[in-house]
Amino acid sequence: MTYAALAAGVGPIEAKNIMRTAHRSPLRDVLALLDAAHARLHTERRDVALAQEAVATIAAEPVDDPRPTDAMAISELAGALGVLTSTLRYWDLEGLLTPARSSGGGARIYSPADVRDARIVHQLRLAGHRSPRPRDSSMPVLRHSRRNDDITAALHAREESITAPLPSAASVPPARHWNR
Repeated sequence: MTYAALAAGVGPIEAKNIMRTAHRSPLRDVLALLDAAHARLHTERRDVALAQEAVATIAAEPVDDPRPTDAMAISELAGALGVLTSTLRYWDLEGLLTPARSSGGGARIYSPADVRDARIVHQLRLAGHRSPRPRDSSMPVLRHSRRNDDITAALHAREESITAPLPSAASVPPARHWNR
């Protein structure tokens, strides 16, 4: 029962490690593993909350009436986001971003709307969406409608996935005490 409750909260691999440690190691080692699991879950929840705030702020920024000087090259955007240029190329390949191409060499040119979309994809990755796909994410919807309802729903679903597996107190049977 303990393993099942732990697995629901922290995942089966981490629960297995905690249970083995409980049977083979001092209590302080078990408590350290539990502390680490709680800290990780707290960090994930905090990251999702921060991403929700960031996405709402980013999506609300005006990107209408851009000037030609507002566009960014791939290296500029990569530097601003703190990602590699190959990351932006991958997002383009996956259809998450659709930057324009320069007429001469075909270099990617990111409009203010593309920059906004890249910032949102980056926030989704920070919140735990490691491999977003166009059919799974709402980037195309956001790009065409300029609404963030789907992204907000995706972040809410991520938040729920962190907490949802946890059993309620009523679903976990009471501990049995064996007196021998």
